[in-house]
Amino acid sequence: MTGHPAPWYASVTRYQWLVLTVASLGWVFDAFEGQLYNITRGDMLPDLLRVTADAPSVKLWGERFLGIFLIGGTFGGWLFSSLADRWGRNPVMALTILFYSLFSGLTALATDAWHVGALRFLVAMGVGGEWAVGAALVSEVFPKEARERAGGIFHATSVGGLWLAAAAGLAVGSQWRVAYLLGVAPAILVLWVRLSIREPESWQEARQSKAERLGSFRELLGDPRWQFRALGGALLAMVGLATFWGVVVAGQDIARDLLERMNDPAAARKAKVAFGFVQTAGAGLGMLAFGPLAARIGCRGTFAIMHIAAAAMTPIVCWLPSIIGGYPLLLCLLPIFGFFAQGIHAGYAVYFPTLFPTHLRATGSGFCFNTGRLLAAPVLIWLSAWMKATFDLRLAVTCLGSFFLLGLVFLMFLPETRGMELPE
Repeated sequence: MTGHPAPWYASVTRYQWLVLTVASLGWVFDAFEGQLYNITRGDMLPDLLRVTADAPSVKLWGERFLGIFLIGGTFGGWLFSSLADRWGRNPVMALTILFYSLFSGLTALATDAWHVGALRFLVAMGVGGEWAVGAALVSEVFPKEARERAGGIFHATSVGGLWLAAAAGLAVGSQWRVAYLLGVAPAILVLWVRLSIREPESWQEARQSKAERLGSFRELLGDPRWQFRALGGALLAMVGLATFWGVVVAGQDIARDLLERMNDPAAARKAKVAFGFVQTAGAGLGMLAFGPLAARIGCRGTFAIMHIAAAAMTPIVCWLPSIIGGYPLLLCLLPIFGFFAQGIHAGYAVYFPTLFPTHLRATGSGFCFNTGRLLAAPVLIWLSAWMKATFDLRLAVTCLGSFFLLGLVFLMFLPETRGMELPE
């Protein structure tokens, strides 16, 4: 007679929990810095552009700056992920946290719109680099039986950053400069990173045996074993990132648009709550669910389910509350929408590190996630900006939501890694 199998966390050590905590905090503040712009841009852009809040240029430049953020994240992700394979996880994680903290704080001093564009580019470099280091570190430190769940927890903690940003936006009101001054706070985390995290044994071994190949883009893109995975992963991430910035974060705009149609004087504040807390709560549950689902049915199956459900939920969220139910119905739908549409993002932290060997793990993960940013940028800079400025917001977001279905095509060409050892 056999007993019940041990729970997934039974073999996890105290140090492994510490690594997950530190990496997750870096990602929490990473998400905080990224989301701060979405929370404050409604006050910041009219101020810096010297126009009214409903001017078309506000929407246009708002989407362009999101595109600039994606491009900055791409270059930062490429640079810092390669350095993480060359120099080690610890120093590069600390450097990326400093990068996004300090440049976010400097945004408080911006006096013109181009200042915001330049600083968001630099913030994004740190944001893009930190994710790749954290995802690689968690996948290397945790045992095989706990890897999917640990990766899902790591990425799901970004919800804490989104909530912090939403709370900061509500606390400072229209005083957007104060919110960016708060962005300096994560720099304190750097000391803890430097003191508590040691380099994984697998990386130390790779440094000894494959020193000249650490973080090599030539090998990543030149070796057929890794090239196909890198390009396929980048296309998969492109779908998620294009839909995140073009569709998911539009939850706040959809709520505000609905409330303004209802002549609600508190439309702006209620929209921040609807997106920053209600929708984000559903997103957090979706990201937490990705790991257990992936451990049961595999990453490819979990990605497929979430992409299909997100594509179905997008038009429902956009149109149904306008027909029946109003704002209360929207509050019920947004968490379901967030569960699927944003839940897929945890899959990148779970899946991408398992595709590459130790000496290319951060580089490959960073390439997938951040090349996805670059590929997604045109959707935001041109297509999303044009559609949202030209058409009814509901129609624009519904059309952009069809991008979720592209993910199903790219999944067909990627391998399943559930239950397998990490490549060496």
